[in-house]
Amino acid sequence: MFKTEPEPTPKSAQREALVNAFSVDVEDYFQVAAFDDVIARDSWPSRELRVERNVEQMLALLERHGTRATFFTLGWVAERLPGMIRRIVAAGHELANHGYGHQQVTRLSRDEFRQDVSSARQILEDIGGVRVIGYRAPSFSIGAGNLWAHEVLAETGHIYSSSVYPVKTDLYGMPDAPRFAWRSPCGLIEIPPSSIRIAGRNFPASGGGYFRLLPLALSRWGFRRINAEQQAAIFYCHPWEIDPDQPRIADARLKSRFRHYVNLSSNLGKIDRLLATSKWDRMDRVYGGLLG
Repeated sequence: MFKTEPEPTPKSAQREALVNAFSVDVEDYFQVAAFDDVIARDSWPSRELRVERNVEQMLALLERHGTRATFFTLGWVAERLPGMIRRIVAAGHELANHGYGHQQVTRLSRDEFRQDVSSARQILEDIGGVRVIGYRAPSFSIGAGNLWAHEVLAETGHIYSSSVYPVKTDLYGMPDAPRFAWRSPCGLIEIPPSSIRIAGRNFPASGGGYFRLLPLALSRWGFRRINAEQQAAIFYCHPWEIDPDQPRIADARLKSRFRHYVNLSSNLGKIDRLLATSKWDRMDRVYGGLLG
């Protein structure tokens, strides 16, 4: 049983509970975990980078709504597209760490993880010219078996993580973890992706493939339910999720192809409508009362 108690929500954060956190995981289509077994990492440099044009669309959409967001960004991407990183920062968004090469934490030793997050954070800070305090693990790959990662994140200068998903899926999850922000024994704040609790079980309610697959009304209902608990909701998406023209990976598994390609053509409009009906901001500002 998970013993850590949720971090109490400050009264200031309670008053602002209807301001939710919008986040973007900046990676390209060929870097996703679903294609790990069919796309070799040494082929990445030869593949067309599509992430920049998609991020530009996302920046334009956020600007139209007057919304600022948190961009969890790969160091590998930042090295190749420094101008994009600077535009993200210049537009008023939070720059945060997504690791260097999208390696799941469950596949790394403690020393390998330290090198991964340290190098990525240094790259992002050098290019962006801002302090990087947030981290999100690829595929939410911090859980019961590697909570030592929180210690490494704190030791490498991070203040918060958004990596422990309190649900159970076939890919990730720690269902007995707290649903809302909590403080790790090392002092790091964990801000879990959103979930709703029904009949004693937690269900994902944060974005990604579930957002693309399910009706927008259902996502809005989930966010309202979370707000009714006096908590901010967290939404996440990826630049490739608004790119219906991306190359198809024909030799990927059927389940992976469905998860990756479902409703790509309609997702930008769906996010547009979501932004029009809810209040959103950067994670470091939504949770500023906890982060100090």
